[in-house]
Amino acid sequence: MYSAVLAPACASWRTGLLTCGLGIFALAAFPAATPALGQAITIDKAGNPTGQYGAAVDRRFAQIAPTKVELSNAPLDSKTRLELERLLQAEQGFAMRPFPRGHKGLTLQANGKLEPAGEPYLDMVTAEGLCAKPGDRLVITDLKFDHNKMIFMLNGGPDAKHRFLRHVQIGTGSVMNPVVPDDASNDPQGARLTLTFKDRIPEMTDKDVKALLAPLISFDVKTPIQAFTDTLPPKLKDAILNHHVMVGMTTDMVTFALGPPKQKIREVEGQMPFEEWIYGEAPDPVQFVRINGNRVIRVEIAAVGKPPQIWDKDEVEGLMRTDGTPLAPDNHTRTIAMGDNQRNPDTQAPAPPPSLRQPGDPTPSAAPTAADARGVGEMKPVEFPKQKPDDYPDATNLPRTPQPDQQTTDAKPNSDAKTPAPDSKTPPSQPAQNPPSSQQ
Repeated sequence: MYSAVLAPACASWRTGLLTCGLGIFALAAFPAATPALGQAITIDKAGNPTGQYGAAVDRRFAQIAPTKVELSNAPLDSKTRLELERLLQAEQGFAMRPFPRGHKGLTLQANGKLEPAGEPYLDMVTAEGLCAKPGDRLVITDLKFDHNKMIFMLNGGPDAKHRFLRHVQIGTGSVMNPVVPDDASNDPQGARLTLTFKDRIPEMTDKDVKALLAPLISFDVKTPIQAFTDTLPPKLKDAILNHHVMVGMTTDMVTFALGPPKQKIREVEGQMPFEEWIYGEAPDPVQFVRINGNRVIRVEIAAVGKPPQIWDKDEVEGLMRTDGTPLAPDNHTRTIAMGDNQRNPDTQAPAPPPSLRQPGDPTPSAAPTAADARGVGEMKPVEFPKQKPDDYPDATNLPRTPQPDQQTTDAKPNSDAKTPAPDSKTPPSQPAQNPPSSQQ
């Protein structure tokens, strides 16, 4: 006999229908972004830049500029809907912003703003994971129409297939087999993008849809390096296209600018590990790009017959901010001089000598008090106890305790002493005789 076993969350039948508890569709609460990432972004929940140094925002998570696409007032009919599905299905583009995974995804208002933006956007990327970074290729794998929404599934979508069947097992007796095997390698890696309209979806063409999605997805024909550099500031884009490396670039930027290195060397300076990427061979100029983690921290160009040129100041961090300003100065740092403190004897008094006195204790130059008269608290030389004179200066005359062998010798009688004569009346002792045996 075959039987079907459902998950504990689906265990009740009501009015002939199978009702599932909230356990199947419960979503795990993901933690917020780490403090290190949160401190790098200074924008509010609405995506508007805030802060002391003039809108210092990472442009990848900042609010987008609204588009200006003229839309019709007529509603979308079935013929246009089928045409949009045919033209947009399997359409490829390039990501202009980071696309997070997860069931919710990003929501873009037509000719409006992006939700979420700012720190919530960063939190979603940190918690859900990254589907595509700026410059990566995206494919529209599915398109759905709602009352006033167009839902795009990118790179397969964020939801796993057969979500309900994953909780069903079929078998005989105690041997049960899942209908859909749980394979971690088949977990979804895609993203969801929702395009919302005010009242309903208007009549429009595929070009209008692509123009509305332009801040997030570029559908133009580009090479990979063009798609990547279009997401960067103009100065940084020109540097990559001119094959110039700047301090602060990522490894992807270096690869697009100079290509893969011919040689990599891993070393440790102090307690900081780094990787040296070497480009070029003598007698041509040799370029050494030092990378720590995912960032360039030092660039050195060595030419024959010339002193090496070294750059170690970050130039990219300011370009990645929306206002293009450099990093804000750190007002919480101080410089500590090494070695002894040098004083000017003409203008500065000498440092006081070290003392065990607590603050408020009287100094020795103060007027003597009653406690000082008694000697309380006065520092005096240390005196060690003196040894008392011995009663026996010569150790040979010390009284000694007799040893056990000496006591035995003293207890023996003197050979000169006379031994008393035995008493004639006392009979000599005779050995005792054995009693007669009872057998005789």
